[in-house]
Amino acid sequence: MPTVSAHVARTVARHVDHVFGVMGNGNAWFLDALERSTTARFTAVRHEAGGVVAADAHFRASGRIAAATATYGAGFTNALTALAEAAQARVPLVLLTGDEPTSGPRPWDVDQIALAAAVGARTYTVGRADAAATSVIAIEHSLTYRVPVVLAIPYDVAALDAGPIPDAPEPVLPQPLAPAGPFDAAAITDLARHLSEAERPLLLAGRGAWLAGAGPALGELAETTGALTTTTALGRGVFPDGRYDLGVAGGFGAHGAMELVRRADVAVVLGASLNQFTMRFGELFAPGTRVVQVDIAPAATHRHVGGFVRGDAALVARALVDELHALRAKPSGWRETVDVAASRAYETGPADGLAPDGRLDPRTVAHRLAGLLPEDRVVVSDGGHFIGWANMYWPVAAPDRMVMVGTAYQSIGLGFPSVAGAAAARPDAAVVLTTGDGGGLMALADLETAVRTAGGRGLAVVWNDAAYGAEVHVYGRQGITEEPMLIPEADFAALAGAVGAEGVVVRSLADLDRVGTWAATPAAERPFLLLDCRVSGSVVAPYQEEILAANRRPTTA
Repeated sequence: MPTVSAHVARTVARHVDHVFGVMGNGNAWFLDALERSTTARFTAVRHEAGGVVAADAHFRASGRIAAATATYGAGFTNALTALAEAAQARVPLVLLTGDEPTSGPRPWDVDQIALAAAVGARTYTVGRADAAATSVIAIEHSLTYRVPVVLAIPYDVAALDAGPIPDAPEPVLPQPLAPAGPFDAAAITDLARHLSEAERPLLLAGRGAWLAGAGPALGELAETTGALTTTTALGRGVFPDGRYDLGVAGGFGAHGAMELVRRADVAVVLGASLNQFTMRFGELFAPGTRVVQVDIAPAATHRHVGGFVRGDAALVARALVDELHALRAKPSGWRETVDVAASRAYETGPADGLAPDGRLDPRTVAHRLAGLLPEDRVVVSDGGHFIGWANMYWPVAAPDRMVMVGTAYQSIGLGFPSVAGAAAARPDAAVVLTTGDGGGLMALADLETAVRTAGGRGLAVVWNDAAYGAEVHVYGRQGITEEPMLIPEADFAALAGAVGAEGVVVRSLADLDRVGTWAATPAAERPFLLLDCRVSGSVVAPYQEEILAANRRPTTA
């Protein structure tokens, strides 16, 4: 008869096509059932955090929920940082894990339910009589609330016979949140009137707009109003017409583009949380700008918001277009009067690519790589000072082509396993990782995972400045001793070679030519390529300057 673990595996596999993780005592029966009796694919990673990270990246790159798996105890606690990141980023995934026996904890067990709750994840524990139903409930909860969940299998029930596997009901997911009632209707009418009268309208969209499928409606709203557009880092590419898009709002934005944002008289924010980085610590909009936020959150998420409409971004954008048509509104004409391309220009550093200290200027490297990387790409990013370079210099086609695992929880060391999730989600695209030497060393266990899963579709760019750059630029400049912030320079090219990749030490712009020949070779005939870029620590990303300035203020917005 099928075991409890088989009930879980076969039920989960109806909704999840990919599972990432590490096998151990607590999940051995689950993985046996998954491999023997389902079509779901299992990808082994080398650290339990990597399993959760890969499942997280898989959803961000595809919109399809994935699962991670780990054993009980140390396997589970190893996954907690990645679980916290998924919770903070509102990413649905299922972490299938072993747990203490129903008879009570053993000397090596810990309270996993409390630990999961502490980082924002709810636990569902299966039993012999309800394993299939509980599995569906867990998936439904994850998808409904866009959060990770833990699905726990107690050690002493994992291999018990559980009878025939029932046809558990399909998850029931909520419909998009529609504006309702006279107050919402009046708010939309009022906003449409302000947009129709605006001389310099601006639309700002975030990841929430992408998840709502709002792209086409946003494009029509921008065209109807004649608005310039901008996005959060996680919303890049959501507007269909890039000709009038100013790029990323906030610290990753170009100076000229952010000056245009401050000229807006009406700004509508759709599906963006307006965190401190997007808002440039309160400096994104000018004081006279009328800012209206559209979101499914219960209330506005920043004190500079003057109006709020609760609802799904796609539905509200469509309602606004209808109202504007009813008003016979004309486009403002603002976007035709500005040079959007010039406003989006970034400094590219010295022509020879070298900073005064003789190491590479990361701006020049990023700019040169932008013209060499495969166009059909997913960019995955670790956390660290270097995150500005990809966001500033490497365009992506849509929000699901930029995966930033770690930024929500302010974590580093999640980059290499992100490659596995993106590679599984986008089997035909190139996967380009951007990571630092600090985070790269922290995630080194899954360098092998990245090379194995992406193969010739994978390219990693390591910004190797022999330091924890973010700490040096923010705290070192405040007089804090830098010795703990420095890292002996590691040879990532040699590390890559040890696990079957090709590593290139990049000390000059000419060394980047290998990317061109690599990209011109069919993916099946080329190796995973890692660029060990020896960059200068003296070049500071503009967003770091904003953080430093904010830290110097008595109070921050």
